[in-house]
Amino acid sequence: MGHITLNSVRKTFGEADVIPAIDLTIQDGAFAVFVGPSGCGKSTLLRLIAGLEDVSAGTIQIDGVDVTDLPAAKRGLAMVFQSYALYPHMSVRKNIAFPLKMAGMSVDQQEAKVQAAAKVLNLTAYLDRKPGQLSGGQRQRVAIGRAIVREPKAFLFDEPLSNLDAALRVAMRQEIIELHQHLKTTMIYVTHDQIEAMTMADKIFVLNAGRIEQAGSPLDLYNHPANTFVAGFIGSPKMNLITGGEAEKLGATTIGVRPEHLDIVAQGGWSGVVGLAEHLGSDTFLKIKTDLVGTITLRAGGEVQLRHGDQVRLAPRADKIHRFGADGKAMA
Repeated sequence: MGHITLNSVRKTFGEADVIPAIDLTIQDGAFAVFVGPSGCGKSTLLRLIAGLEDVSAGTIQIDGVDVTDLPAAKRGLAMVFQSYALYPHMSVRKNIAFPLKMAGMSVDQQEAKVQAAAKVLNLTAYLDRKPGQLSGGQRQRVAIGRAIVREPKAFLFDEPLSNLDAALRVAMRQEIIELHQHLKTTMIYVTHDQIEAMTMADKIFVLNAGRIEQAGSPLDLYNHPANTFVAGFIGSPKMNLITGGEAEKLGATTIGVRPEHLDIVAQGGWSGVVGLAEHLGSDTFLKIKTDLVGTITLRAGGEVQLRHGDQVRLAPRADKIHRFGADGKAMA
C-alpha cells in the first residue's frame, strides 16, 4: 500500500505551465518531502496527487492502479493542511471521528478507532475538550488523528507546521517522524523549510519552477548537489557559490564551499574582514568580506572570538570544493 507513481504529469493554468511533464516514484512506506522556494509548484504537485487538482496530461498511479480520473475521496489518501480545519463546536473526539461518521461506521467502531489514534498521538486526556481549549500543537495532532482513523494508503502533509512557533515546530517534527516509524505508512510532506526536509525525509525532491532539480536522500543532496540551485538551497547556512578567477583556477565556472568546510588559517587562503558575527553558543556564523571572492559565510566553533572588523584568512578544504560548469551542473 502507498506506492505512488507519476508518469509525465503536467499541470497548466491557462497558458502557464505550472508543472511541466514530471516523473517521480515514491516507494511504499517512504517519507518523501517536496521542498523548494515559494511558487515552485510543490503544493500544486501534492494537490494533483490528492485529486484536489485535475492533471492536464499524464497519469497518476497508486499501488499500480490508475487514479488519474478518480475523485479525491476515492483515492484512499488523507491530507493534513496548514490550517487545522477543525470544527470549533465539536469535541476532539467528535472531530477525529467525523470522517468515520460520514462513512457510516457504527458508534462502537468509531470510538475504538478514535481511542487508538488518541493513544498514538497522546490526546487521550483531551478527547472531551473543544479545539479552542487546545494549544496549536495539540490542534495539529487532532487534525492528524482525523487522518489516521481513515487508515489511508498515504498521508499528504501541506506545510502543516507553518502556523506554529519555532520551538513547537521542532517538537512536532519529532512527533511526525515517530508517527511515521510507528505507522510505517507512506507520507508525502510539503515544506519550503529545507531544515524540515533534511531532518524528516527518507527522500527529498527539490523543486524549482515545477521541475525536479534533484531527488535523493538528505545526505546525497548535501554531499553531491546536482547543480547550483540545489547547492544553494540545501544546507543551512547555504553554500558559498563563487565565480570568477578562483573558480577558473579549478576549471569551473562556479565553485561551491559550505560554511563548515572553510578553515581559519595563519597564512595563504583568502584574506578578509569580519562583517556580521553571530555567536549562537555551539556555533559562530561569520560574514567575511573579501576582495578576492566577495562576501562569504564561515561556520566556526562557538569558542571563536572574532568580532566585527577583525582581519581573518580563510582556506577551503580541497576535498570539499564543489565545481559547477557554465550550465550550472555539477562537474565530475
